[in-house]
Amino acid sequence: MFSNLPWWSYVLTALALTHITIASVTIFLHRHQAHRALELHPVASHFFRFWLWLTTGTVTKEWASIHRKHHAKCETADDPHSPQILGIKKVLLEGAELYRKEARNHETLEKYGRGTPDDWLERNLYSRYSMLGIMLMLVIDVLLFGPVGITIWAVQMIWIPVTAAGIINGAGHYWGYRNFQPADASTNIVPWGILIGGEELHNNHHAYIGSAKLSSKWYEFDIGWLYIRSLAAMGLAKVKRIAPKVHLNTAKTVCDIDTLHAVMANRYEVMAKYAKSLKNIYKEEIAQLKLHMPGLGKVDLKHVKHWLHVDATILSEQEKLKLGLVIQTSQKLNTAYTLRQDLIAIWQRSTETKEQMVKDLEDWCHRAETCGIEVLQQFSRRLRYYA
Repeated sequence: MFSNLPWWSYVLTALALTHITIASVTIFLHRHQAHRALELHPVASHFFRFWLWLTTGTVTKEWASIHRKHHAKCETADDPHSPQILGIKKVLLEGAELYRKEARNHETLEKYGRGTPDDWLERNLYSRYSMLGIMLMLVIDVLLFGPVGITIWAVQMIWIPVTAAGIINGAGHYWGYRNFQPADASTNIVPWGILIGGEELHNNHHAYIGSAKLSSKWYEFDIGWLYIRSLAAMGLAKVKRIAPKVHLNTAKTVCDIDTLHAVMANRYEVMAKYAKSLKNIYKEEIAQLKLHMPGLGKVDLKHVKHWLHVDATILSEQEKLKLGLVIQTSQKLNTAYTLRQDLIAIWQRSTETKEQMVKDLEDWCHRAETCGIEVLQQFSRRLRYYA
């Protein structure tokens, strides 16, 4: 039917078709099914299911289960696809195989697959004959575009394994920048989420996994969020949650229950501010250690900079020992690192009353303001403003 088009028309067609698939993954599988960040009208929901059946053969329960497990076990030996554990090369090149391996784990599906579609179509068509949709897509492409349809179909088939299973799961936990400091290695690959539907903003997502919007800073763009807002305007979607915004009340001088709630809701933003505040201190102290304590040469001080910014729970015992060796030689490093761990501990004390947690937060601010490190004094004063 369209076998006599110019070559660039086929390129644009392939890009358009693959982009619909990307939109289906990020809107339906990721934000709707895995995280329940939005509701979808049955018409929109079924379109995405049908399109994904045609273009990927993805079983919704498998995808949602594996992704939920990734968040629950992030950067551990049980994470289905962590480049920090398995190596970046393996995740980039074998991401699709890692997905298929985990999809065969019935324990994962039973534990993490609750709430996914279980209607007649899912049981008797989409899950039962997942390869049938892919073959049907091949027939459709050949009928529409002639022999070049095989190439378009091939591009459609490799797009998700390369971008989602490889790039997002691999590069999104290895290279890039971080707006927030969750207890994992997630990164934003680039600030413009277009080619992968907004999934490029992976660190933002790990900080606020229940948010339907993945962009955070003013310069970031999440095209998936644009599509969601368009669907909402047509009555086909309803946003349930987005990430909280930081509100500061500069009139506050002590911590109260509102401070506690705001700090806990924005804890990853708080830790990112903490890391940014201490960046120069860490740099200066490590430079001094290199000059005056050459005996530390056996410890890679580049790694120390990273260890100072991450949660202690994700460090190996050997890394903890090396970090301890370094920080005990510098009072500033020791103070900054200890205060960081103590701040995190405040919102992890689930057995304490809110009143006690407020007191703990106020005590922490007092310690930060009397530690003799100016940037921590400034950080503490800002922390009291959270409202």
